[in-house]
Amino acid sequence: MFSAILIDKSEAGQQVKLAQLDDAQLPEGDVTIDVEYSTLNYKDGLAITGRSPVVRKFPMVPGIDLAGTVRNSQHPDWKAGDKVVLNGWGVGETHWGGLAQQARLKGDWLVPLPKAFTSRQAMAIGTAGYTASLCVEALLGHGVRPDQGEVLVTGASGGVGSVAIALLKKAGFSITASSGKAAEADYLKQLGAAAVIDRAELAQAGKPLQKERWAAVVDSVGSHTLANACAQTRYGGAVAACGLAQGMDFPASVAPFILRGVTLCGIDSVMAPKTRRLAAWDRLARDLDGAAIDVIAKEIGLGEAIAAAADLMAGKVRGRIVVDVNR
Repeated sequence: MFSAILIDKSEAGQQVKLAQLDDAQLPEGDVTIDVEYSTLNYKDGLAITGRSPVVRKFPMVPGIDLAGTVRNSQHPDWKAGDKVVLNGWGVGETHWGGLAQQARLKGDWLVPLPKAFTSRQAMAIGTAGYTASLCVEALLGHGVRPDQGEVLVTGASGGVGSVAIALLKKAGFSITASSGKAAEADYLKQLGAAAVIDRAELAQAGKPLQKERWAAVVDSVGSHTLANACAQTRYGGAVAACGLAQGMDFPASVAPFILRGVTLCGIDSVMAPKTRRLAAWDRLARDLDGAAIDVIAKEIGLGEAIAAAADLMAGKVRGRIVVDVNR
């Protein structure tokens, strides 16, 4: 038997509880993992609170991330005792996820835990930090350099934004953080932001082409925020778009793209190929230090995850929530 957060659905609606499950109930897969830590991401918050139809099959164990130790494996890449990390692949949506003490998955979905990190640190990073690293990889791959000007990070006090600031600072950039939480300005500057602006400056409809401000942008917000960020990006700059906290609409024009040569890079973390995942985790292991991880992360037990998901959706959480599934 093992403990897990379980989401089910009936005619009365969605039910979520901390449950005791039998090993025999685990889904199909060629690798069984003793989970040590998971996280709460925005998508997990949507799933647990039922705010959006993220879960496609019931019953479902949520949790799009996990880190732990292989118990047994029929996959050629993994053996018992290996330390592994999982991000995405529909886990927590169509396949039981990481908010449990055990998981059974496809070995192709796993990457090795970087030697630089413990399982807890890897989950303090989680999908949010891995996505931030994908964004930074995309901007650097586009040729953006620190001497070209400031980089804007929207949704800065969230998980993606927090890690993006730390990585961009390490890469030598001057960063402006956009946040709706004025009280978090010191936290954002501790991570590496040179300046903090109110998200209200970007949140409303704006002109299709605005004063050039940013050499590049990491955006996890979408909607008008993304449209304004593109309209303010300098000639030849790049915008990495990875989220939709404000909305999945994009009320913009083509003006920044055809008049200033701005590039909009779509960042998908769920189905990204393994080579891209390994590059992102290599950057995190190389450039994200332990002190930054400790600042970003707060730890809770598995039994606290349901309440914490509600806090996450209410905007009461900064940085990352790490879930110790064994307490």
